[in-house]
Amino acid sequence: MSLLIKSRIVVHSLFICLVIAISVVSSKAIAQNTANINTYPTKPVRIIVPFPPGGSNDIVGRFIANKLTSRLGRQFVVDNRGGADSVIGTSLASTAQPDGYTLLIASVTYSMVPATGKKLPYDPIKSFVPVASIGTGPNLFAVWPGLPVHSIKELIAMSKANPGKLRYASSSTGGNHHFAAELFKIMAGVDIMQIPYKGGGPAMVDVMAGNVEIAVATLISAIPHVRSNRLRPLGVSSLKRSSIMPDVPTISEAGVPGYEGSIWWGIVGPAGIPVGIVNKLNAEVGAILREPDTTKWLEAQAAEPTISSPEEFRKHINSQISKWTKVAKESGIDKLVAAN
Repeated sequence: MSLLIKSRIVVHSLFICLVIAISVVSSKAIAQNTANINTYPTKPVRIIVPFPPGGSNDIVGRFIANKLTSRLGRQFVVDNRGGADSVIGTSLASTAQPDGYTLLIASVTYSMVPATGKKLPYDPIKSFVPVASIGTGPNLFAVWPGLPVHSIKELIAMSKANPGKLRYASSSTGGNHHFAAELFKIMAGVDIMQIPYKGGGPAMVDVMAGNVEIAVATLISAIPHVRSNRLRPLGVSSLKRSSIMPDVPTISEAGVPGYEGSIWWGIVGPAGIPVGIVNKLNAEVGAILREPDTTKWLEAQAAEPTISSPEEFRKHINSQISKWTKVAKESGIDKLVAAN
């Protein structure tokens, strides 16, 4: 047998051994990964809420954390890391180990902050993996009861007759209420002035006092003031009416067809979390959202559950970033945020 043939036999044998070795290692890795997924979680899981305690993100986050704790037998602990309009907490989550033990409550703000053009220490698309959608709820457009306006159509008519004279109160510049109102202005073709506040509470107080004519606020925060006749509701920002206030029409049906500017919440985690853990968490959250008491609880928050796969949630986030980026550029929100 020639030396060349012997060399080829040796090389071939080594190749076969290498393939077998790789297969064994891969099989062990797959088995280990499967075991990790089956036993996950083996220690407490941190859920970062990038806002201070008390807001909708915190309330939703704590509800889901408690439910996951009950279902999976390990503590899911809420960690409030507010500041910089959610950037501080979101940045912290982006640098965490992608092992499934650090998650982030993402909301509509998650898609609005990058829309402003602000330089961020993370990429909202590449730095995170969507895990599960949780729910959605509407904003409410309401007015000071002394304003002779009783519908969205009447508000539009008065705005067009008095361009730049009517004012709306928003909880911040570049926040959810600011974006929702500017989208309304674009789609309705009206000129209404923004009056920014440091929080939704002070904004509503000034509207109820008649210092500002229009309030854009979360429905759940405005309900007590509507029921006490200190605010007159005109329309909700969702595409269908809220079960908690069914007599109030949607803005879309009340005069601005296709208008939608709702709040939403979900869970994301740092990019690289094993797919099996993502799917397990998605299935658990989906099961929680199907529980009757969850639906009842969300309804009490003027919200409803939204069950989706990780990929469906990814598409939703991407579409929201695209939508609000266009609004920011057309309305000038990006320039206002840059100036501040």
